[in-house]
Formats: sequence, C-alpha cells, structure tokens
Amino acid sequence: MTESAVRGRNFRACGVVRPVALVVGLFLFSLALVLGLQSGLGAYSWVVFQDGLARRTFLTVGQASIVVSGVIVGASWLLGVPPGMGTIANLVLIGVFMDVLLWLGWVPRATTLLGGFTEVALSVVLLGIATGMYVAAGYGAGPRDSLMLALARRTGWSVAWVRWLLEVSVTGAGIALGGAFGIGTIVVAMTVGPAVRLGFLLFGLDRHGYRKDEGA
Repeated sequence: MTESAVRGRNFRACGVVRPVALVVGLFLFSLALVLGLQSGLGAYSWVVFQDGLARRTFLTVGQASIVVSGVIVGASWLLGVPPGMGTIANLVLIGVFMDVLLWLGWVPRATTLLGGFTEVALSVVLLGIATGMYVAAGYGAGPRDSLMLALARRTGWSVAWVRWLLEVSVTGAGIALGGAFGIGTIVVAMTVGPAVRLGFLLFGLDRHGYRKDEGA
C-alpha cells in the first residue's frame, strides 16, 4: 500500500470526505499564515519571503505564494519528485485563500503586543491542526515538502537538515526583500514542529504521517 493510500484511510466514510478534508486543511493552513502575517511580529518563514516579493513586485502575497510554489514544484519534478493532487491543490489554494482572507479583512491587524502574540499563538496551533488534516487526507506532499524530499534524496542529507537549510535560506531572502520578519517568525520556527506532531496525533497519525494502527 502506498504512503498516500495509508494516510487517506484515516478518512474512511466515502470519496467526498477526503477532498473536503484536504480543502478545509489548506484553508486552515492559509488562515494560520495570515494570522502570522497580521500579527505584526513576523510571519512564517516562507511568508516572509513571499511578503518580500509582494513588496518588490506587482504581486499580492497570495499570488507570490502561487508563483513560488510553482517554481518549487517544477524544481522538485526535475529532481525526480512529480507533483500529486495534493501538491497542486496546495500550490493553488493556499495563495487564493490567503488573498481572499486578507481582502475580506477577517483577520485584523494586531495593534497591541498582546494581540500580536495571541495571533502568533493561534497561527502555530492552526498550522499543526491544518497539517495533520491535509496529510491525513492522503493526497501527497505539498510543494515545499516535495522539494525537501527531492533534495534529501539527491544529497543524501537528512530531511531535517535539508528542511532547516531551506527555511533559513528563504527567511534570509525574505529579510533582504523587506518581508515581514520578527520575533514571531522565530517563535513559529521553534514551535511549529511540536504543533504538527499534535496535529498528527489529533488525526490518528504517527510521527511519520502514517495511521498508528497500520504503520508503514
């Protein structure tokens, strides 16, 4: 059984439930990213880069997300990791959802330090829940995870080391472009791992993203 099939069995009811879980998970992930951006304390690492691109070009933050994800998917494919349905959905929907949320103004810009840290905390919690939900839907890795896997396979380095290098690199590029970097960026970087672990537990997945009762 493939990894995606094992994961997808976490939503057993019918063929409708998994796509809904994927879309809802990506919406919550987008909401988490917007919360970090609106906190005024610093966005998630990739959003720092995308915000920097948006400040330097005609793109919105969401459009910048789609462009960056498209480049990443292309690079991953060249490196031997082709995109799946989840990859393409991630590529398109997160950027669209981010722009819609910002346009609607559903997430207010924090005006106090307490409000900023509250939005950062909510962002971390939602990142964990959303990741568990869309991984459990079983449609494959997102663009950044695909690139991480491709580079790890090509270099022989550990996934954790490759992911850390990617995060540091895009954050540095985002800072150079004037993106929304701050203490919140560091807080998210330090806490998102445990949050994702909790999200996996919530949806019955082990630390590798498999159902606990089925393993790899």
